[in-house]
Amino acid sequence: MNVLKKYFVLMTLVVMALQLVTFRVASAASFGSVVINEIAWAGTSDNSNDEWIELYNNTNQSIDLTGWVIEDDGVSFYTIASGTIAPRGYFLIEDTEDTIGNVSADAVIGISLANAGDSLVLKDADGSVIDTVNGLGGAWYAGDGTSKATMERIEPSITVDSVSNWSSATSGNGSVGRTGSPILGTPRGANSNFSGGTKALFTSAKTDFSQGENFSVGFKVEKVVDLYAYGVEINYNPSLLRFVSADESNFLKGDGSQTSFNYGLEDDTQGKLIVANARLQNPPSGVDGTAELFSVDFEVIGSNGQGDISVGGASFLAGTDGDIEASFSPLSITVGDAVELSGVRNLQSNTGESVYSLALNWTAPESGAEKYVVKRKASNGNFMVLGETVNLSFVDKDGVINGGNIIPNIVYEYQIIPVKNGVLGPASAISASESRGLVGDSDRSGRVDGRDLESLARSYGSGFGDEEYNPLSDTNFDGIIDGSDLIDLGVNFGMKL
Repeated sequence: MNVLKKYFVLMTLVVMALQLVTFRVASAASFGSVVINEIAWAGTSDNSNDEWIELYNNTNQSIDLTGWVIEDDGVSFYTIASGTIAPRGYFLIEDTEDTIGNVSADAVIGISLANAGDSLVLKDADGSVIDTVNGLGGAWYAGDGTSKATMERIEPSITVDSVSNWSSATSGNGSVGRTGSPILGTPRGANSNFSGGTKALFTSAKTDFSQGENFSVGFKVEKVVDLYAYGVEINYNPSLLRFVSADESNFLKGDGSQTSFNYGLEDDTQGKLIVANARLQNPPSGVDGTAELFSVDFEVIGSNGQGDISVGGASFLAGTDGDIEASFSPLSITVGDAVELSGVRNLQSNTGESVYSLALNWTAPESGAEKYVVKRKASNGNFMVLGETVNLSFVDKDGVINGGNIIPNIVYEYQIIPVKNGVLGPASAISASESRGLVGDSDRSGRVDGRDLESLARSYGSGFGDEEYNPLSDTNFDGIIDGSDLIDLGVNFGMKL
């Protein structure tokens, strides 16, 4: 064998050895590096035999769980045939693949936990003890056989076997049992009683809605550190809500970074929305703080129901070194009957306090209203929004967008539309005219003179919508400035208020 070939073989062996060492280091575990994080010893509401155990990786590296064992009272042994747990990630052991209907198992092992309590010991492939739960035996630290609430570890980084670090689950994460009943627990997700700093939750201005209403919910993180990417499953009742759209907030791209924001319905079917985003940086860098990640718009299509907008078990927040431990909270909403609004009552029009103004006032509809939309018909025949008000009156005068510019003796048509819970009621109509002022006084000087003629001339021949169109020179309100308007100005030329 020549020298070059010997060198090549030697270097190959060195590289292989280094890879083997690296693999062993990356896969090595010590006490507390992986913990038993959640135990469904009471099963689920669908089947009390549907038990599961969740492990959590406290480290920033993947750990090979092949050959690891959970000893149950030193009598039963639940062996993981193969599998890897991601950094800051979860590993879900289910009794059967159908135990959790919408979350896949990482390992399926025939689990049989006593409701009276068991002692569980997690050991690695070499037999070293990695974690112990309820080591002295006796009753479980937490969980509930009636509600089927799981037993949750409060703080995964606390590895002392203590009852004070365990609690019964107080909410779910959208996971369901084999026949669709909600699971009171958080498989493959941060526990509901997790005491860590990072939280992810929905925000909404209100939680009571009516059929036909549209609303938006935000998805916010609190006290996150090094957030680089996220993936969120949003579950909702498709008989109550219809997904409309989603919008990215600026948190991940606030420093000028590019991001890739994506969303879509799972299998293009209402009921589960998938939202994801990542900063397009290499090497990766994350952001810190409290902020909204994105918002989602829904339409209320059902009535008389309650439901949660919740986060599914495959949701995650990721930092540059792996997943970020975070708790996810759902949003409970209530949907009532469809809002049936009646129109406003006693609608009246009068001249306003000042010249060139019209005042409208009315009484609230019998069904009530949160606010009112006021519209006026423009010279092109379309009703245009003048504004919204919570009051029972509105004054149309100079300065009102799409309105104002009142010309004497022109009959204006108005609509008042009540709004309640985001739903528009029927429009109530009324006409009004202003008898004060001077036709042709386009500069509101109180006299028809040369300035008014100049203004008309500059807009002569223009129509409604043209940049040079001056509504105050359109004296007959027909949408075009022409000879008729010039005649009106001439008739009143020199007149003064």
